[in-house]
Amino acid sequence: MKNSEAADLLAALDLGSGVAETDELLEAARIETSVFDDLLADRVDIVPGTKGSGKTALYRILVDFLPRTLLQHRRVVLAHGVSSRQDTVFLAFKDQFDKLDEADFVDFWCVYLASLANEQFIKNLKFDGYLHESSSEVELFRRAYRNANIPDLDRSRSLKEIISWSLAVVKKLKPKVVWKAPEDIGQFELQLGETEVEPTGSRKSEPKLPLQINTLVEALNAVLETANLSIWLMIDRLDELFARRSTTERKALRGLLTTVRLFASDRIRVKVFLRDDIMEQIVAGDGFTALSHVAARRSDTLRWTEDQLLSMIVRRIFANERFAIKFKPDQSLLATNIEYQRQLFYQIFDSTVYRPPNQSPTMRWIFNHTKDGRGVVTPRDVINLVARAGQWQRDQFRREPDADTERLIYGKAIQYGLSELSKDKKTIYLEAEFPHKWKDIAKFVGGGGQYSERALRRILAAKWQVVVDDLVSMGVLERTTRQGKRTYTIPFVYRAGLECTQKYVPS
Repeated sequence: MKNSEAADLLAALDLGSGVAETDELLEAARIETSVFDDLLADRVDIVPGTKGSGKTALYRILVDFLPRTLLQHRRVVLAHGVSSRQDTVFLAFKDQFDKLDEADFVDFWCVYLASLANEQFIKNLKFDGYLHESSSEVELFRRAYRNANIPDLDRSRSLKEIISWSLAVVKKLKPKVVWKAPEDIGQFELQLGETEVEPTGSRKSEPKLPLQINTLVEALNAVLETANLSIWLMIDRLDELFARRSTTERKALRGLLTTVRLFASDRIRVKVFLRDDIMEQIVAGDGFTALSHVAARRSDTLRWTEDQLLSMIVRRIFANERFAIKFKPDQSLLATNIEYQRQLFYQIFDSTVYRPPNQSPTMRWIFNHTKDGRGVVTPRDVINLVARAGQWQRDQFRREPDADTERLIYGKAIQYGLSELSKDKKTIYLEAEFPHKWKDIAKFVGGGGQYSERALRRILAAKWQVVVDDLVSMGVLERTTRQGKRTYTIPFVYRAGLECTQKYVPS
């Protein structure tokens, strides 16, 4: 084809978004992994994965596309907090979260989950037909809800309002709390239970919420039993609430997993989508007694194979009408056959990124160069790399519109895409999400691609081993060997962003 035609095709290329909240191709081009199967079959509750690995994509597939199917065929109700795809409401409450201790977070999550169940199930009119024989159980739930000091407000509330009153309850577990929410939601005056007359000489101590939660969970379970339903309480986007690897995040997530255990029953599940380093962070220091119970229903960490990522890219490319018309793929094979998908991939992409001989195929090169230090490749990074490559290649084609081309995207475009991805990851991921770690990461800017332990002692000073362990767990460094000695490598996906060369730094 002519370069001009190739440029026009690439101009129409839409790979969707690497950010699941705004990804319009999520349903049409979804890849059903083993974790998806386990989640749908209710074998797992905790789904760990790194940023961009597909946690929110799984969450969105459930809450956006499958609620009706789950209710009709599995009698499962979904209650979730994300009310829109770009809802960053949790960020409004950062200062309040930073002031909570671990016990406060247990209270917060108890109120939050109970509120989701009440607002999106008990009070939701669309479930009235399922609850028509459960009126006495519903009334017992409402009584337990009040006894747990959780306000039952007069109308359906937004996610922001649910969080706001949850924090209000935690802040003041006593009558008549006035809480002014951020961003002009308004203020609430909450009557938290009835004031009792205390006997002379006694001191009344109001119980914390977990002491009341068993009764509330039992009441909710009774409603579900009589209605022959189950409920999944969904929690995602925890990385938007707290600074990564911060004290607040650790307290919050320990509190959350304690609360998961408090709520768990055969008919009540709390489904949590969280970052994959969470378990090591939770047990650091003083352990976590509930971990074995929670980990029993934890999925494998979300990881993607080279073939799964190739399948994802191909299905997204041919979800575009112009590509489907041009290449006329067999839709049945496109949906199911990896070898056919591979053939389609190499009709679009050049066979290698650099010229042969001894060069790996293009998809393998992309896979190996988008790995972080833990060997994790995310769909988000691959989508962003290919999208940038397509933009660069389109501009090149338009410089020589009358020339011929056999492929749409060549090796130099892939190299450009990796470079731009790396720069984005430095700004959007490392600097934005780890500001408290950036002073250590910044010491590698402009340096080499591989370091000896001796070099790291010099660069990072006294606590070098602690810093290195942290950077390894974040995927910024990878433990490797050189001539039989321990070394540390900056993964390719970070090198351009950190302006690193290929050189080895021995000391």
